[in-house]
Amino acid sequence: MTRGADLAEDGPLVLCPDCSQYRMSVFGTGVYASVSSVCGAAIHRGIFGRSGGTVRVHKLKGRHSYMSSYAHGVQSQALSHWTSSFSLSSRWSHWDAVLSDDLLFSTGKKPLKKTTKPNVCSDCQLDIAMVIDSSNNIGRRRFNLQKNFITKLAAMLKVGPTGPHVGLVQASGSPQTEFLLTNYTQPKELLFAIKEVAYLGGDTNTGKAIMHTAETFYTQENGGRRGHPRVMVVLIDGWPSDDLEQAAMLARESGINVFMVSVAKPAPEELGMVRDKDFVQKAVCKDNAHFSYSIPSWFSTTKHVKPLTQRLCSLDGLLCSKTCYNSVNIGFLIDGSSSIGDSNFRMMLDFLAGIARSFDISDIGARIGAVQFTYDQRLEFGLFDHPRKEDTINALRRISYMSGGTATGAGITYAIQNLFRRTGPGRNFLIIITDGQSYDDVQLPALEGQKKGITIFSVGVAWAPLEDLKAMASEPKEGHTFFTRDFIGLAEIVPAVVRGICRDFNDKN
Repeated sequence: MTRGADLAEDGPLVLCPDCSQYRMSVFGTGVYASVSSVCGAAIHRGIFGRSGGTVRVHKLKGRHSYMSSYAHGVQSQALSHWTSSFSLSSRWSHWDAVLSDDLLFSTGKKPLKKTTKPNVCSDCQLDIAMVIDSSNNIGRRRFNLQKNFITKLAAMLKVGPTGPHVGLVQASGSPQTEFLLTNYTQPKELLFAIKEVAYLGGDTNTGKAIMHTAETFYTQENGGRRGHPRVMVVLIDGWPSDDLEQAAMLARESGINVFMVSVAKPAPEELGMVRDKDFVQKAVCKDNAHFSYSIPSWFSTTKHVKPLTQRLCSLDGLLCSKTCYNSVNIGFLIDGSSSIGDSNFRMMLDFLAGIARSFDISDIGARIGAVQFTYDQRLEFGLFDHPRKEDTINALRRISYMSGGTATGAGITYAIQNLFRRTGPGRNFLIIITDGQSYDDVQLPALEGQKKGITIFSVGVAWAPLEDLKAMASEPKEGHTFFTRDFIGLAEIVPAVVRGICRDFNDKN
């Protein structure tokens, strides 16, 4: 039997005979390793049955992690790596048809006129799981219209290696992962992969699909990126067969923004058949109308592509992704006075690096900045200078010890003026670390910072007076004041400070 590796050109038609007597090896799902049988892959993809047919083969680059799956009577195998790949389409289809009119998938006819869709997401760095309806309820024709709709969404999202990543799961009797977030980071490959997804049929177990996606999809092993908002777009035709509440709760607790796109919602006479009439409100990230979107028919989806894409890219509206680990600005105000000494100063930097390491630092995640003070002040680096965690930790390690007096109040004023420019409830935090008494007033500068929405934690070492520490700290004082008798003890405080930041963030958001 012909393998993908046997074909020298891209796009040839392969005629497969009756395959019922042949044993065929298939590696992958949607995209197949070139060692795979072309005819076996075509049966697995659902292009034709074992009686044979004609299929077009598209050559692709090699990749890591070919997924195994069972489909249409063929069990494909997993493969960790292969040097080249291929995908398949039926003989009439070709790439230029992917972004055409809504009737393309149901009729196979090309539109008379193409239009270029504007891109509304110039900097939309999300990890998006598309959960599509593949049940008996939607049927093959509307299933193809659904695929056409999500190809247009994907095109407008501007998918790319550093932009949005998109993966896809089918909701049926049992959920089926079609491809992961990092399987397709080039627009052409992604849109072709969506087009080639085969219809499953079965129950509308949307709850199972949400649970499966929340548990497996966003791990780093499967391509989830630290600090990037997690979005799950759930499309449903009619209503689910199972319960969504527990699955949606898990998604929310995992920081996943669930969008429910309901198409052809139940008519009044059908409501008696709906297991839970409030399934949309229970499934979404927040029941505030931002995360639910209703479309009257699959035949009218085109005009809904742009407004839905704008909602997905509204970073300020993605409430469930806003955890303390990826949405805070933390400023470090570091005492560089002569009483500390160089070796103790290094232990202070280790302490601050431990705090920084606990957060998802990225260009759209948590931010860290640092100021050192004596009688003078020095901006070591700002909140926007180092958008990667490794760079932030290295910048902390490189801070040189100033040595001098202790003017903590002036240091607070300087840090507030030079670090915090982005505002938001419970988002800005200042960690002050000092080993002694300040020569100037600390209470008024700290109050000014708190009035501007900055939560202040004070960390004292050795001779730092408790009165000063409490005067600087936010309310309640006991929860924002820390003290250790020696610098070695700073390491033990790290978890408590991180918990305090998350407690305050959660209380205010």
